[in-house]
Amino acid sequence: MHLLIFKTNIESKKKVKSLNPVLNKHSDILDWTIDLEDIDNVLRIEATSNITESDIIDMVSMRGFTIKTLTD
Repeated sequence: MHLLIFKTNIESKKKVKSLNPVLNKHSDILDWTIDLEDIDNVLRIEATSNITESDIIDMVSMRGFTIKTLTD
């Protein structure tokens, strides 16, 4: 398992809910959260090693959101 962390423009519960079908049904995503109180609206994903940051960025971008990897 590894943790993937992203900065997003997802800023409401309604927008978070719109990602449920995409992220909840992906077999390599074990758990995910979006911190709406963080200035960066951080998306944290616990996933298997079979999924990459690019895969997540593509999935979220296709829903019309801005997303980029957060580094330390």
